[in-house]
Amino acid sequence: MITIHHLTFRYGPRATPVFQDFDWHVAPGEAWSIIGPSGCGKTTLLTLIAGLRRATAGTIHVGDTLIRRPRPETGLILQDYGLLPWATVWDNVALGLRVRRFYGPDGKHAPRAESPPSRQDARQRVEHWLRRLNIYPQRHKFPGAISGGQRQRTAIARTLALQPDLLLMDEPFSSLDAPTREDLQNLVLSLQAEMDLTSVIVTHAIEEAAILGRRILVLRDPPNTAPVIVPNPGAGLPGYRATPEFLAQCNELRHLLGLTI
Repeated sequence: MITIHHLTFRYGPRATPVFQDFDWHVAPGEAWSIIGPSGCGKTTLLTLIAGLRRATAGTIHVGDTLIRRPRPETGLILQDYGLLPWATVWDNVALGLRVRRFYGPDGKHAPRAESPPSRQDARQRVEHWLRRLNIYPQRHKFPGAISGGQRQRTAIARTLALQPDLLLMDEPFSSLDAPTREDLQNLVLSLQAEMDLTSVIVTHAIEEAAILGRRILVLRDPPNTAPVIVPNPGAGLPGYRATPEFLAQCNELRHLLGLTI
């Protein structure tokens, strides 16, 4: 699904490279977490995969697509939700579908092989995801009138209504309280199982990385030249948070990050 080959990226001609001759591969259907210290390149890597930044050298492929611009089949969920404050929950979820109807299958706003959804199909998709994410009763409210967890569910619904094959998430739960955060983590796990989505989540939280990523990419201070990959087969299994294996996984991540246990 994602193939990164000899990636080099820097924020200026004299800056230290964030990535240098970096290779990484994500297979279809895999669930990955990315963790590392501030400034290590977690969000940079996500924006490179999303096509929001251009590599200094090397290539990034998602499926058969060489990434030079945003890819319409890729879903991106941000920390700040990205909702229109003057639009209702329903209209925010429907936004991407309306954009696709307006532009048609141009390969930029919608996949070339996908016909724009009819109005009826779009309404059905919006209603499905509002109900699936338990925010249908809030559909007529504006973002300022709902909780942070409901706003993030709205952002997730808007993304999933577009039927992405790759889901990228940049610290989507960092501003939420602990119970809401855990609830949304469980939601993501259930969606991964239901949809067989390929997913990559950036997080600062060790426990969140261990819960959501069946494989974990650990980045370090730049330049990152080779991936440090931690297998985490227990992620997604019922009751994993309460197991000794989960605690051991978190401790291993702390060790790799140079933190005192």
